[in-house]
Amino acid sequence: MRTVSKKVCLLGDFAVGKTSLARRFVYDLFDDKYISTIGVKVSRKTVAVPMQDGAVVELTMMLWDLAGSEDFSQMRGSYMRGSAGAILVCDLTRPESLLSLEGYLADLRQVTPEATIILVANKSDSPEQRLLLTRVEEAAAALGATCFVTSARTGQNVEEMFRHLGRVLVESA
Repeated sequence: MRTVSKKVCLLGDFAVGKTSLARRFVYDLFDDKYISTIGVKVSRKTVAVPMQDGAVVELTMMLWDLAGSEDFSQMRGSYMRGSAGAILVCDLTRPESLLSLEGYLADLRQVTPEATIILVANKSDSPEQRLLLTRVEEAAAALGATCFVTSARTGQNVEEMFRHLGRVLVESA
């Protein structure tokens, strides 16, 4: 079995759910307490990725959860360097979080222009959604990115989103 390791960054404003998405995928856990990420937190998960030819590739995803605070913006690019993929996360309860993804993407493209991009609209379980899904889909289309609507709380589409990205990363390796 072929083994591949890929670096993936989770990018977006503070409190959009980057850490919660990583925790749900890696540990299948969700924590209601919000603790802001300081700097970067790295997690990893190995998954089997079935290929079209019937082969299976063992993919280790190194998930770099980067702080969304302004204080960290000067250093963010150095942590993005070498990423094969990036998950741009916005919060369905905070429409402005979608707009700020342009800045994160610009930073990423400066250091890793070839990285595969996924756009994630998180907190689909929240009754306080204020961001229209059509706006998210339009933003994803403009970026040439696949779009997923997720809930780290319930697990909705989290595994599917990471596995989709994993398959794309393995196929492009």
